[in-house]
Amino acid sequence: MSLIPEKPLTLSPSLAATIGLEEALLLGILGEFIDYGITEQHNNFNWLEVSAAQLHKAAPFWNERDIQRICNNLRSQGILLIASAPFSECGQLRFAINESSTAQSPAAPQPAAAPAVRGANHIAHNWQPDDELLRQLAQYSIPQTFALQQVPEFVTYWSERGEPQHSWGSKFIKQVLRAWRDEQTRENRNNREAAMAPQWRPSQDAMDILTQQAGISEHFIEDAIPEFVLYWCERGERSSTWNSRFILHIKKQWARFTAVIKNDAEPRPISGDWQPDDTVYDVLALANIDRQFAERQVAEFVLYWKDTGRVESSWNTRFLQNVKRQWARHNALPEPSTASDRNERQQRPYRASGSRGRSAVQQLTDRSWAS
Repeated sequence: MSLIPEKPLTLSPSLAATIGLEEALLLGILGEFIDYGITEQHNNFNWLEVSAAQLHKAAPFWNERDIQRICNNLRSQGILLIASAPFSECGQLRFAINESSTAQSPAAPQPAAAPAVRGANHIAHNWQPDDELLRQLAQYSIPQTFALQQVPEFVTYWSERGEPQHSWGSKFIKQVLRAWRDEQTRENRNNREAAMAPQWRPSQDAMDILTQQAGISEHFIEDAIPEFVLYWCERGERSSTWNSRFILHIKKQWARFTAVIKNDAEPRPISGDWQPDDTVYDVLALANIDRQFAERQVAEFVLYWKDTGRVESSWNTRFLQNVKRQWARHNALPEPSTASDRNERQQRPYRASGSRGRSAVQQLTDRSWAS
């Protein structure tokens, strides 16, 4: 009984030293398939398609990934032309052997074949992908027009680098695949992004996060929506994360607001030289209320409450509430024409309104003035 029950594989030592042991062995196997198979002539190449079962029978020591890896190595050296999807995915290999690279069939290798494989050339200024390359790219659902649009940049880049390559077709496929992935990523991102709309409102999930998880007053949130929408409408930006931006905005505004209240808790009458803290202006800025407008309210605010002799635990909170109301009326009503009208309008918010039993947070988030 023979120790070698099957036909031995032919291997050229000099070719293996040049292109790699596995590459030379697979090339010999594919060469035999070409010799004994029914090929199709196309672009001066003999094309043949073999199945995974045929390759496994001829080379049972390799799995699908091994065959795909070795085929890719041969293609990158310009020796093997492939016109099928990755072998590990489709289980089919449509190929042709570039005889100009191998100099002769690997089934009958000669030492003279080695120098030809080492040959590389510079890219031509009029280089264009052939039909076979475009067919391979089409298998990745890449439109031919998109592939051809990449040619000028591809030729310019490699002409400037001046590097010779064995296979410009392989290089081109890699570049087009990378450009196509980038294009798809940009397109998906643009499809998700939208400009801020005047009628925008936060989603119910966003409201639940703010009211239930963060414990923020719903009235406080509602008051902030128009200012948030106006700010981003004027900027004209597009985004796919408006709800996330709104949550972050409200949390920052609420943190500063509550900090003002906590740091000003001792009841006392207002002093003649009283001035609001800088944090008050920060909170007003988050609501897009002009600082100069707020500063103009300070003198009359101090005068009114000094005359009443009332004590408050937070004059900052009282001032925030006053400016907020004044700002709403300033933007909703026509400007007063006389000094007496202006005086009446300034003094109106300071009159008692039954708010003694409410907390500072409730007073500031009260929206009764908007009705």
